[in-house]
Amino acid sequence: MCREKTDWEKAMEFHGHICVGLALGYRAAKAGMELLGARRSPDEELVVIAETDNCGVDAVQVVTGCTMGKGNLIFRDYGKNVYTFGSRDTGKAFRIAVNPVGDEVFSGEIRAIRDRARQGRATEEEKERLKRAQLEAVAKILQAPAEELFRVQEVQLDLPEKARIFRSVTCTACGEQVMEPRARVRDGKIVCIPCSEEYRSRVAG
Repeated sequence: MCREKTDWEKAMEFHGHICVGLALGYRAAKAGMELLGARRSPDEELVVIAETDNCGVDAVQVVTGCTMGKGNLIFRDYGKNVYTFGSRDTGKAFRIAVNPVGDEVFSGEIRAIRDRARQGRATEEEKERLKRAQLEAVAKILQAPAEELFRVQEVQLDLPEKARIFRSVTCTACGEQVMEPRARVRDGKIVCIPCSEEYRSRVAG
């Protein structure tokens, strides 16, 4: 019989590789779901606000079922490894901030190898050492107590309204369809946001 893949295996498959960021996002999502007492969201029952666009977001999508397409994964470009998990059913929400464990799990030597690898200067032996170190770090994260990994705070969250479907209009500059609320009017003509920013130079040309 075929064994059902675990959430961690699904996250690895979706993301494409194993890394510390993915493991931290996975553990944060698991913690958020446990705090909410929730199951994976088939529709918009849950909402996640991600304050980062790093690897962990992929694990959060897999575990929670929240996605950009469904409108219940909200990205705030703060560059912070923080996620807020909210439930429409209960109104509860928890903000989970990841502790700075990423660099602590690597020695200074491994961090130097990682930097060389990113610059394309690492040897094959160094790449293998880095891979082993990453796997060891991921294993530690997956097994560590949640209180060592995160700071958790219950918060009041004004949950966004459920996703709405808007009609599309045609940009008079580029001819492409655009959601009506995102359209702009320039010189009495309907244009999309990119064309509205370039519209005057286009007319002048």
